[in-house]
Amino acid sequence: MALKASGNIGELSYPFIFEDSPLCDFEILTDELCAYTGLALSQITNQEVRESLERLQPKIFHLNGSIRGKCGIFEQDVQELVSEMFYFKEQVHDKGKRFVLPRGAGPVIQLHQCRSLSKKVVRALVLIDKLTNKTIPETLPRFANALANYYFVLTRVLNQDMNIDEPEYISINYPKPE
Repeated sequence: MALKASGNIGELSYPFIFEDSPLCDFEILTDELCAYTGLALSQITNQEVRESLERLQPKIFHLNGSIRGKCGIFEQDVQELVSEMFYFKEQVHDKGKRFVLPRGAGPVIQLHQCRSLSKKVVRALVLIDKLTNKTIPETLPRFANALANYYFVLTRVLNQDMNIDEPEYISINYPKPE
Protein backbone atom coordinates (compact mmCIF):
# COMPACT_ATOMS: atom_id res chain seq x y z
CA MET A 1 0.00 0.00 0.00
CA ALA A 2 1.37 3.38 -0.97
CA LEU A 3 1.32 6.06 1.71
CA LYS A 4 -0.78 9.08 0.91
CA ALA A 5 -2.08 12.26 2.52
CA SER A 6 -5.10 11.91 4.80
CA GLY A 7 -6.78 14.96 3.30
CA ASN A 8 -6.46 16.91 6.56
CA ILE A 9 -4.24 19.92 5.82
CA GLY A 10 -3.04 19.96 9.44
CA GLU A 11 -1.57 16.49 8.90
CA LEU A 12 0.46 17.43 5.83
CA SER A 13 3.94 18.80 6.47
CA TYR A 14 4.81 19.40 2.83
CA PRO A 15 2.71 19.08 -0.36
CA PHE A 16 5.15 16.63 -1.99
CA ILE A 17 6.06 14.58 1.09
CA PHE A 18 4.45 11.34 -0.18
CA GLU A 19 5.82 11.36 -3.72
CA ASP A 20 8.47 8.80 -4.59
CA SER A 21 10.57 11.22 -6.61
CA PRO A 22 14.06 12.30 -5.51
CA LEU A 23 12.92 15.91 -5.97
CA CYS A 24 11.30 15.86 -2.54
CA ASP A 25 14.51 14.51 -0.96
CA PHE A 26 16.48 17.36 -2.54
CA GLU A 27 13.99 19.90 -1.19
CA ILE A 28 14.14 18.41 2.32
CA LEU A 29 17.96 18.44 2.27
CA THR A 30 18.12 22.08 1.17
CA ASP A 31 15.55 22.95 3.85
CA GLU A 32 17.77 21.26 6.44
CA LEU A 33 20.82 23.08 5.07
CA CYS A 34 19.05 26.42 5.40
CA ALA A 35 18.01 25.60 8.99
CA TYR A 36 21.54 24.58 10.04
CA THR A 37 22.90 27.72 8.41
CA GLY A 38 20.47 29.76 10.51
CA LEU A 39 21.42 27.87 13.67
CA ALA A 40 25.12 28.53 13.10
CA LEU A 41 24.41 32.14 12.17
CA SER A 42 22.64 32.70 15.48
CA GLN A 43 25.88 31.95 17.34
CA ILE A 44 28.52 33.64 15.17
CA THR A 45 30.04 36.90 16.38
CA ASN A 46 32.44 37.54 13.47
CA GLN A 47 30.57 40.35 11.69
CA GLU A 48 31.91 39.61 8.19
CA VAL A 49 30.98 35.94 8.46
CA ARG A 50 27.54 36.86 9.84
CA GLU A 51 26.85 39.26 6.97
CA SER A 52 28.01 36.70 4.42
CA LEU A 53 25.75 33.99 5.86
CA GLU A 54 22.84 36.43 6.05
CA ARG A 55 23.24 37.09 2.31
CA LEU A 56 23.59 33.36 1.61
CA GLN A 57 20.68 31.95 3.58
CA PRO A 58 17.86 33.13 1.25
CA LYS A 59 19.82 31.76 -1.71
CA ILE A 60 19.65 28.30 -0.15
CA PHE A 61 15.86 28.52 -0.33
CA HIS A 62 16.24 29.79 -3.93
CA LEU A 63 18.27 26.61 -4.55
CA ASN A 64 15.47 24.60 -2.90
CA GLY A 65 12.78 25.93 -5.23
CA SER A 66 14.96 25.74 -8.33
CA ILE A 67 14.41 22.04 -8.89
CA ARG A 68 10.61 22.15 -9.16
CA GLY A 69 9.96 25.82 -9.98
CA LYS A 70 11.87 28.38 -12.00
CA CYS A 71 15.64 28.44 -11.44
CA GLY A 72 16.60 30.93 -8.74
CA ILE A 73 20.36 30.33 -8.75
CA PHE A 74 22.14 32.34 -11.39
CA GLU A 75 25.70 32.58 -12.66
CA GLN A 76 26.16 35.71 -10.54
CA ASP A 77 25.19 33.73 -7.41
CA VAL A 78 27.80 31.07 -8.17
CA GLN A 79 30.48 33.70 -8.83
CA GLU A 80 29.62 35.67 -5.68
CA LEU A 81 29.77 32.54 -3.53
CA VAL A 82 33.12 31.48 -4.97
CA SER A 83 34.45 35.03 -4.51
CA GLU A 84 33.34 35.07 -0.87
CA MET A 85 34.94 31.67 -0.33
CA PHE A 86 38.26 32.94 -1.71
CA TYR A 87 37.95 36.15 0.31
CA PHE A 88 37.62 34.19 3.55
CA LYS A 89 40.27 31.69 2.47
CA GLU A 90 42.76 34.57 2.28
CA GLN A 91 42.10 35.23 5.98
CA VAL A 92 43.29 31.75 7.00
CA HIS A 93 46.87 31.93 8.27
CA ASP A 94 47.91 28.28 7.96
CA LYS A 95 46.94 27.70 4.35
CA GLY A 96 49.16 24.62 4.12
CA LYS A 97 46.53 22.36 5.65
CA ARG A 98 44.45 20.77 2.89
CA PHE A 99 41.88 19.25 5.21
CA VAL A 100 41.39 19.32 8.96
CA LEU A 101 39.52 17.14 11.39
CA PRO A 102 36.08 18.67 11.94
CA ARG A 103 36.45 20.28 15.36
CA GLY A 104 35.46 23.50 17.01
CA ALA A 105 32.85 25.19 19.12
CA GLY A 106 29.09 25.09 18.40
CA PRO A 107 28.70 27.16 15.23
CA VAL A 108 31.85 25.71 13.69
CA ILE A 109 30.57 22.15 13.98
CA GLN A 110 27.21 23.30 12.61
CA LEU A 111 29.03 24.77 9.61
CA HIS A 112 30.84 21.44 9.20
CA GLN A 113 27.38 19.84 9.12
CA CYS A 114 26.41 22.39 6.45
CA ARG A 115 29.50 21.40 4.48
CA SER A 116 28.47 17.76 4.61
CA LEU A 117 24.83 18.56 3.78
CA SER A 118 26.00 20.55 0.75
CA LYS A 119 27.60 17.39 -0.59
CA LYS A 120 24.36 15.49 0.01
CA VAL A 121 22.55 18.18 -1.98
CA VAL A 122 24.94 17.60 -4.89
CA ARG A 123 24.33 13.85 -4.64
CA ALA A 124 20.58 14.44 -4.64
CA LEU A 125 20.99 16.43 -7.86
CA VAL A 126 22.95 13.51 -9.34
CA LEU A 127 20.04 11.18 -8.52
CA ILE A 128 17.47 13.59 -9.93
CA ASP A 129 19.51 13.79 -13.12
CA LYS A 130 19.79 10.00 -13.33
CA LEU A 131 16.27 8.97 -12.28
CA THR A 132 14.05 11.67 -13.76
CA ASN A 133 13.56 13.52 -17.01
CA LYS A 134 14.14 16.79 -15.17
CA THR A 135 16.64 19.17 -16.75
CA ILE A 136 18.89 20.46 -14.00
CA PRO A 137 20.17 24.00 -14.51
CA GLU A 138 23.97 23.82 -14.54
CA THR A 139 24.22 26.51 -11.87
CA LEU A 140 22.65 24.24 -9.24
CA PRO A 141 25.38 21.60 -8.83
CA ARG A 142 28.05 24.28 -9.21
CA PHE A 143 26.47 26.37 -6.45
CA ALA A 144 25.98 23.36 -4.16
CA ASN A 145 29.59 22.23 -4.65
CA ALA A 146 30.84 25.75 -3.97
CA LEU A 147 28.72 25.77 -0.79
CA ALA A 148 30.71 22.82 0.58
CA ASN A 149 33.98 24.67 -0.01
CA TYR A 150 32.59 27.93 1.38
CA TYR A 151 31.41 26.32 4.62
CA PHE A 152 34.78 24.59 5.05
CA VAL A 153 36.64 27.88 4.73
CA LEU A 154 34.30 29.54 7.23
CA THR A 155 35.09 26.81 9.77
CA ARG A 156 38.78 27.57 9.33
CA VAL A 157 38.25 31.32 9.82
CA LEU A 158 36.06 30.92 12.90
CA ASN A 159 38.34 28.37 14.57
CA GLN A 160 41.25 30.70 13.90
CA ASP A 161 39.30 33.58 15.49
CA MET A 162 38.71 31.42 18.59
CA ASN A 163 42.29 30.09 18.71
CA ILE A 164 41.05 26.52 18.30
CA ASP A 165 43.66 24.12 17.02
CA GLU A 166 42.67 22.24 13.90
CA PRO A 167 44.66 19.06 13.46
CA GLU A 168 45.36 18.44 9.82
CA TYR A 169 43.89 15.21 8.51
CA ILE A 170 46.31 13.30 6.31
CA SER A 171 44.75 10.31 4.64
CA ILE A 172 46.48 6.95 4.63
CA ASN A 173 44.11 5.89 1.85
CA TYR A 174 45.27 8.16 -0.95
CA PRO A 175 48.67 9.38 -2.09
CA LYS A 176 49.53 12.90 -1.03
CA PRO A 177 49.15 15.31 -3.97
CA GLU A 178 52.34 16.81 -5.27
